Amino acid sequence: MALHESLDPIYEHVVAHNPGEVEFHQAVREVLESIGVVMGKHPEYAQAKIIERICEPERQVIFRVPWQDDQGEVQINRGFRVEFNSALGPYKGGLRFHPSVYQGIIKFLGFEQVFKNALTGLPIGGGKGGADFDPKGRSDQEIMAFCQSFMTELHRHLGEYTDVPAGDIGVGGREIGYLFGQYKRLTNRYESGVLTGKSGVFGGSHIRTEATGYGNTFFVQEMLKARGNSFDGKRTLVSGSGNVAIYTMQKVQELGGNVVACSDSEGYVLDENGIDVELVKQIKEQERGRLAEYADRRQAAKYVPNRQVWEIPCDVALPSATQNEITGKEAGTLVQNGCIAVGEGANMPTTPEGVRVFREAGVAFGPGKAANAGGVATSALEMQQNASRDSWSREFTEQRLQEIMVSVHDRCYATAEEYGMPGDYTAGANIASFTRVADAMLALGLI
Repeated sequence: MALHESLDPIYEHVVAHNPGEVEFHQAVREVLESIGVVMGKHPEYAQAKIIERICEPERQVIFRVPWQDDQGEVQINRGFRVEFNSALGPYKGGLRFHPSVYQGIIKFLGFEQVFKNALTGLPIGGGKGGADFDPKGRSDQEIMAFCQSFMTELHRHLGEYTDVPAGDIGVGGREIGYLFGQYKRLTNRYESGVLTGKSGVFGGSHIRTEATGYGNTFFVQEMLKARGNSFDGKRTLVSGSGNVAIYTMQKVQELGGNVVACSDSEGYVLDENGIDVELVKQIKEQERGRLAEYADRRQAAKYVPNRQVWEIPCDVALPSATQNEITGKEAGTLVQNGCIAVGEGANMPTTPEGVRVFREAGVAFGPGKAANAGGVATSALEMQQNASRDSWSREFTEQRLQEIMVSVHDRCYATAEEYGMPGDYTAGANIASFTRVADAMLALGLI
């Protein structure tokens, strides 16, 4: 899609000043494509250079992370924290530990996080962080050593009213525990609200582990409902087999859908009788094995190596693995095979060409900044509980999550209608979140 003529120079400036950061360029363009219509209604945004300011992080931190492995060898990694925008509240966004992490990935994720957080309606800004550390194959002792070294630098930039990280790929409850322990040791403060995704034994929230997957499912449920449909009996595909994918599958099945396939980096498993979520959890979370082992234990299941799950016919597709996993080709296959709804459980898993294919085919498409906002929404609920020294029940927390995701859906839907693009959740999400952040930035003055 072409950009509004007033936005072309802004995008060119972003590309020129952030060379090689292709994911960040893609994320910026995806937002700019939607907001041209907004600029005519709000000339004050252009006058205050809101877009230019919103595309430039408020602060970027890059640091060395030295640590020692079990063999006594010194290892060096690179750590990042991008504090992107705090117009609505303290920076909020996860930490990702993965070899693919570099500045462009963190900036793309942080930029997306600004708008995702704005859509929740909660008082949180956007940021992201991580390191090019690979936790796979590392012992608990090595992971603790890395986390402690990472937090030794990062802690000086954090605070429950400043910057509140959470987990992401490679950072689960174990890592959050080690990170918080080091933060507490360095600061001599039991500041529970400075990290979310904590264990329930020291200030964590119910549903946080499940939140992104549950939230995506609730959002897609609302998209289906808006079209007079539901998950009942729907043949569903989920990519990935990690945290987001597992709890997406669980909630889809609770709502009456039939999840027939999921995947990992080496292939996918097809189980026409419905994926056994507990078996996937056992293999991936307890045994830390490969998905191929699923087919060895389920007679009716078939494992297909080196192929993508999107070649299987389905009604609903829920990409829950990583960015850019659905290209125009995969999107075309999904449409041809009868897919009617897509919900992005991962961050930006669909390429711009894929989004275009879905839009032109009339597929209900839930963009990640809306559909996977459940994780950060529940992180904010965890912050509320920590601030009030309270702990909510599982039932109440899930109810609040569902209420937030319904409101996110309704906000996107209504905004798309208001701007003459009915049913376009991408435009609705981008415009609704952008205007909320922009108005806050105007109110705070030139800072």
